[in-house]
Amino acid sequence: MSTMDGAGAPERDGRTRVVQIYPRVSQDTATYCPLQVSVGDTARSVIHNAVASLGLDSSQRYALLEVRKSDGEEGMLEAGDRLLERVLLWPPEAQRWHLQGEGYYFILQQQQPQANLGGNQVSNTEDYDDLCNLQTVTEESVLEALRQRFYRFKIYTYASNILIAINPNKFLPVYYNPKYVKMYENQPLGKLSPHIFAIADVAFRTMLSRQVNQCIVLSGESGSGKTESSSYLIHCLTALSQKTFSTGLERTILGAGPVLEAFGNAMTAENNNSSRFGKFIQLNYLESGVIRGAVIEKYLLEKCRLVSRDKRERNYHVFYYLLVGASKDEQKEFHLLTPQDYLYLKQQDLHLEDEEKLGQEYKRLHQAMEMVGFLASTKKRIFSILSAILHLGNVTYSVSEDTQVLEVGPAEVLSTLSDLLKVKKELLVKVLTKRRVVTANATIDSQYTLQQAPKVRDSMAKSLYSALFDWIILHINHAMLNRRDMEESVSCLSIGVLDIFGFENLQSNGFEQLCINFCLQILEKYYYVSEGIAWQNIEYNDNGGCIQLISKNSTGLFDLLDNDGNLPEATDETLLDQLKLQHQDNPLFVPSPHTKPSFAIRHFAGSVEYHIEDFREKNTEHMRPEVVSLLRSSERAFVHHLVASSPEALFRWGVLRATIRILTVFKNMGRQRAESGWYLFTVSLYCLGTHFVCIFYRKSRGGRQKQLIPKQLMDLRSLQHIVGLTAHDRTSKSIFHPHQRAKPPTVSAQFQASLRKLMETIEKAEPFFIFCVRANADKREMHFDDELVLRQIRCTDMLQMVHIQKSGYRAKYTFMEFVYKFRMLFPKGATATPEHITELCERMELDNSTYQIGKNKVFLKEKERQLLQDTHNKEVMRRIIILQRWFRACLLRLHFQQRKDATVTIQVLFLIKELSPTESIFLTATKQFRETIKGMYSVEPKIAYKDLMKGYHNKVNSLAEPKEKAEVSLVVNLFQSVLDGFIRREIKRVESEPSKAAKMTKKRRKKDKCVNLISSSALTYQVNIMQSCDLCGSYIWGMEKAYMCSACKLICHKKCLNNIITDCSTRCDDNLPGSLHFGVQVCVLTSKANPVPKVVEMLLLYVEINGLYTEGIYRKSGSACRARELHQILETNPEAACLENYPIHTITGLIKRWLRELPVPLMTFSLYSDFLHAAELPEKADRIRAVYQKVDELPPANYNTLERLIFHLVRVAKEEEHNKMTPSSLAIVFAPCILRSPDLDDPFLGMKDVGKTTQCVETLISEQFRRYTEKLQNIQQLEYAEALAVNQLKLRRQNTVRGQYKIQLYFCVAIFRVDLACRLPDLEQENSDNDNLDSSSSMSTESLEDRLRSLESEGQ
Repeated sequence: MSTMDGAGAPERDGRTRVVQIYPRVSQDTATYCPLQVSVGDTARSVIHNAVASLGLDSSQRYALLEVRKSDGEEGMLEAGDRLLERVLLWPPEAQRWHLQGEGYYFILQQQQPQANLGGNQVSNTEDYDDLCNLQTVTEESVLEALRQRFYRFKIYTYASNILIAINPNKFLPVYYNPKYVKMYENQPLGKLSPHIFAIADVAFRTMLSRQVNQCIVLSGESGSGKTESSSYLIHCLTALSQKTFSTGLERTILGAGPVLEAFGNAMTAENNNSSRFGKFIQLNYLESGVIRGAVIEKYLLEKCRLVSRDKRERNYHVFYYLLVGASKDEQKEFHLLTPQDYLYLKQQDLHLEDEEKLGQEYKRLHQAMEMVGFLASTKKRIFSILSAILHLGNVTYSVSEDTQVLEVGPAEVLSTLSDLLKVKKELLVKVLTKRRVVTANATIDSQYTLQQAPKVRDSMAKSLYSALFDWIILHINHAMLNRRDMEESVSCLSIGVLDIFGFENLQSNGFEQLCINFCLQILEKYYYVSEGIAWQNIEYNDNGGCIQLISKNSTGLFDLLDNDGNLPEATDETLLDQLKLQHQDNPLFVPSPHTKPSFAIRHFAGSVEYHIEDFREKNTEHMRPEVVSLLRSSERAFVHHLVASSPEALFRWGVLRATIRILTVFKNMGRQRAESGWYLFTVSLYCLGTHFVCIFYRKSRGGRQKQLIPKQLMDLRSLQHIVGLTAHDRTSKSIFHPHQRAKPPTVSAQFQASLRKLMETIEKAEPFFIFCVRANADKREMHFDDELVLRQIRCTDMLQMVHIQKSGYRAKYTFMEFVYKFRMLFPKGATATPEHITELCERMELDNSTYQIGKNKVFLKEKERQLLQDTHNKEVMRRIIILQRWFRACLLRLHFQQRKDATVTIQVLFLIKELSPTESIFLTATKQFRETIKGMYSVEPKIAYKDLMKGYHNKVNSLAEPKEKAEVSLVVNLFQSVLDGFIRREIKRVESEPSKAAKMTKKRRKKDKCVNLISSSALTYQVNIMQSCDLCGSYIWGMEKAYMCSACKLICHKKCLNNIITDCSTRCDDNLPGSLHFGVQVCVLTSKANPVPKVVEMLLLYVEINGLYTEGIYRKSGSACRARELHQILETNPEAACLENYPIHTITGLIKRWLRELPVPLMTFSLYSDFLHAAELPEKADRIRAVYQKVDELPPANYNTLERLIFHLVRVAKEEEHNKMTPSSLAIVFAPCILRSPDLDDPFLGMKDVGKTTQCVETLISEQFRRYTEKLQNIQQLEYAEALAVNQLKLRRQNTVRGQYKIQLYFCVAIFRVDLACRLPDLEQENSDNDNLDSSSSMSTESLEDRLRSLESEGQ
């Protein structure tokens, strides 16, 4: 951080801002001090620089205050607070110039000595990330810790592995950008500051490491931020899956959130985006971490909100989105009015001051519906139903004075309803006014009373909306279905996110509130589930009594309610009498006075009074058969699907109808086929939304057939699969039939069945808990209401929870997991029994109070778990050393035996050679040397004449037998004479030809620079949760398109891309310890001139010239003394090293040592888990693509070095016949060097990953070997073509020109023609290779023509 001389423009590189510091001190000084701050600058460093810049007395104590216009208060910053994070929370205009008049600025205030504070104690400002670290756990200390963190914009706090999230009622941009997903990735819980992304990452990593399902449970009052928190979790979990391998399913999952929010959320008095239904989102993953699919289950949609609600609240969001955002054509098509024109939306003080936002949300809804697969026609059908529901509320009733007949109107409303639902108006009027009564002898239509009719109308509207909501969830689940789940039996894991209702105690509580609070009682008991552990000095509420009061068979409230509904003469009052009679002695049931139709229940969070009115009606509220008959008579198939009690049966009937229609279509198409240009390709019946269709194709101009409808359609198998997943919830499909004996299940019965299935699911998973807390009841931004928060602390038993986490056991394992994790400490033959586990704990001398053994699990405190882990690691290392000793002894014995056998074989056999020793050595050495030179142009080596001859000399020397050493100089001299003649002719030819234009070379891989929009690192990013631009600070709304750097995860608007001036690929820590060339980060050793470290390039090049034919080149190790000697020379002065003086295995050993000593391996720690997941993919093509995708994310220095190393290993593997090094054996040797586990404390964990790391490196070597072979084959073809052309030209010149022209083409053309040489393909995707091949072929052809033309001119 540096000061600025003047008020210059602030830096706009996304990492720095210019802030103005206004002094409030006793000395005379400047008005303000401008300072440039970056991400890492804290309040302490800013104060130091401001004091120096203003010339203040540095011996005094100073504090930095932040002033915000919203509350006008001055907040003191802690020493470790980062200023840039605070500035990014300000409005965009205030971030640029925060003058005092704008209300956002910083104050440097001089502090008085502590002795002058008048005896007042300084408040405790210690920041507790974890409430378990509090010295004393009381309500006051917990409240104080949460309050202090809240006003420091730290809304997340841990209680061990439980997260407490306080709703700030505003968006905090620094919290949720993609870089924060990357920041918390692979980080232990508690290492960084608390965050919801940390919980998501730990759940994801725990699922993969332990191969156990996970569940994240969110709880809290309405308005505590559960909906937003669940969105952040889904966002992070899908982002973590995309890092392994993107399947495209993530986009569908992210699109489901906005759709469900629009149809299931509403504005309430406590919350502007309150979720009015419970949902459980289960994300399914392969064992490798690739997302497989997802399922959404909903619980208890609040249907009564549709027709009535408090005056401070609104209806569901989607109605306002539609009415405000619809275009004029849509308003006409759907018969839309203004909100005040609808009874279901009309409110006395309804003011839509956020109309612009509602219009944006309507566009966002359209885009989200497309993401989950809704076609334009399907969206129109949905909006038509919504409009029909609103118009249904405008239906009015009256009784004719003459005939006393119930009349319905107005006529225009009925006509509109008839058009929207596509039903006959007469049938609509009949359903709205008359009930069908079925008796034993006849069916009678009876007229509703004037009091009953509006309830019937409202019931029809609620049933229709509930059916529409269920249909939307059904089709979202189908869009997230992986069809392989129906065909393959693949083991999958899952992470469930439970966003359930908050505890409700309203002014008027009814049947819905009873169901909601009962659900929370079940979940509260789930948190305190017993394992047989003795909790000492900790009291907590037992929910068993309250649960039995509500759900016990025959006597519980729900059973009494169901039984009372079967009695024809029963009323709400008789139901209340039954409840009082049955539970008058229950202390949890509080009856009300006889004059008040209500009762109270003492829940875990407090006593709630319930009004008995409409309990019976709401519990038995089903879609009446008259309404079903009306909707089934609709001309629109979409309406049929909403009321279908069996979607499978409706599908079968649709197939039959579609088949008949298709036969008719076939006849017409047969007559017009030649004229229309339509061709039948295949006939398959599918369901497209609500339409049964046959797939047709149209022939395009290019002759290719184009499919006219989407590929992913619903068929009978997929429909049955999806319906089966949510068969427990059939609320909207329950139809009341008076003549049937078996009545449909009640709402309470279905709700209990859904809860039982939910508990079965989450009890099989390992839980994580997030407690969401409402900061204040007025929805004020960044305002902390002590009384309200304290009430929530008591309601959630947070104090008891902290006590349990603090004095309890953080580590827990099942018996099998415990024995498997610490198996090296158990004696041979030990089993997963409490006896053997107890013996181990006693042998380790663990205190009995630090561990407990339950019925199925072992519980440990963190200190004891770490002790066991450290002891286990030491035992593992001891056994590894023993294995290494044994293996090395066996290996030495094997080598000795092989050499002995070879010696005997040589002594016995007598080789007869047809060629002389000189000829044999010359031909073999020249051929091998030619192949070596040919493949070296991938790295464009600069080999001097001396090095060339030295390399050839070494080759000849290695091939010559001891008796043939006298022939070495003769062979080398022969080669030198040929080479000298060739060089002279080439120099003469080049000097005689005019200079040619520079040829186009193959483009190298683009670097990870944020500055280039076309660069591969600047990815188009689909924003699904609100985020902020890292450059300008303004918001990026959901469903907007932004740009994200794949390297540093910077996110920005498209318009801000030109403001980026920092290359994230050049950021490197130069302060890490190490020598000059060993143990140093790769980026320190590279530059644009030397993209590969100098020492590595020198060693690899030497091995490629001198050691490719050495057997076991990387399997054997060299002399330790010679390696140490060469290492010291290379550390200080690599140019002074004479590699010829050292054995080849000493050189190869130093290459591996250089790789092992890197502080960050070539395939970096941050991508370690991603490489492992990619290597686990079952399909080879997917595995290759995923590995290369991760390689492309490496920093440029690592990428270039890895590319050079892989090329080197490919060349080694190519000479497998001589050196016996296969791609698999090379991967075994180099995987521990270039792909190391970041968890260095647990060697056993690294050993478990050996197979995966080896598979990943072998994939790279094998794929590059394949591409390298293809390139060499292409070179050989070019060589053959050139040789053929030159020979033809030679014959032509012999016929026309006297003389003899001797052309020596013995050596590879690659030596004297750079354009024929072809680089090893970059580590890029497969589709780039064809482009490289085409470009190489075109360059080679062009150079051949030039060569022929020059030869022809020379001959003439």
